[in-house]
Amino acid sequence: MKLILLVAIIAVLPAAAQDAPKPAEDANRSYALGVEDQITVRALHVEEITEVPLRIGGDGNIRLPMAGRIHAAGMTVGELEEAIVDRLRPFVVDPEVTVSVTEFRSGPVSVLGAVKNPGVYQIQGHKTVAEVLSLAGGPDTTAGSVVKITRGVDRGPLLAAGAAVNASGKFNVAEISLVSILKGDRPQGNIDVQARDIVTVPRAEMVYVIGEVQHAGGFPVTEGKAMSLLQALSLAGGLDKMAQPKRAGVLRPTPGTTERVEIPVDVSKIMAGLAPDVPMLPGDILFIPNNTPRQAFLRGAEAAIQLGTGVVIWRR
Repeated sequence: MKLILLVAIIAVLPAAAQDAPKPAEDANRSYALGVEDQITVRALHVEEITEVPLRIGGDGNIRLPMAGRIHAAGMTVGELEEAIVDRLRPFVVDPEVTVSVTEFRSGPVSVLGAVKNPGVYQIQGHKTVAEVLSLAGGPDTTAGSVVKITRGVDRGPLLAAGAAVNASGKFNVAEISLVSILKGDRPQGNIDVQARDIVTVPRAEMVYVIGEVQHAGGFPVTEGKAMSLLQALSLAGGLDKMAQPKRAGVLRPTPGTTERVEIPVDVSKIMAGLAPDVPMLPGDILFIPNNTPRQAFLRGAEAAIQLGTGVVIWRR
């Protein structure tokens, strides 16, 4: 008798295992539907509802025979199934409804900061950070050296080195090397982006070289590190013919104010090795004057940077 009972239990186990919901099915039922998603509705013994794919409209609604109009956007797949069952109960005994997503179109990802076309982009399937950046036209000339990924803690962790929950406790945040992503030398940093993530490319901190140089403009400071005066001058193409390097100076921001302090420098001595090179910090303006009165030149230099008029961003 015990042997017969044991055999019966063993025979039942595979069927029970088959009836258990699969992890993929659970994930699908918890997916939050959105505008432009395409779904298929199957209703057992309800011939009026065919398995023709339905697109969730711009108003977030779908229309079904007998069930009528249902606001599907924002519902999970499981919630929509329950809503359709409730609508069918007056017409069908014990309705059985299955909803499946046949096309994901409501995966909005915000791409912000120093990219050519910032905005909200719809992603389908798996997209890496590099692929999402390409949707936004890629980094622009003011881009810094990192990409910041922000994800709500309710949507899972960020699988990136150094990822951590921010001070609010509501978001996971990670910074990834933009240079490594573009070069492809660290593929593990090019993580998958999920719907509703925020991808931000912070603008690089800059130093500016203006006045009598070959290529006046702004130059990104790599990863917040200092740049020497001679390096900045080299990036600007060197001195122009009308330059007065002995009268040069650096305008340096004063922390906590809108003022700048002027640091006189004799560039001719630095170039000759008779004076030490000067470190340029983020936000510094190196000006190389000509014969224009000094104070007038300084005012014009600072105004040009503040207004952004005629300032070109150069990248190495």
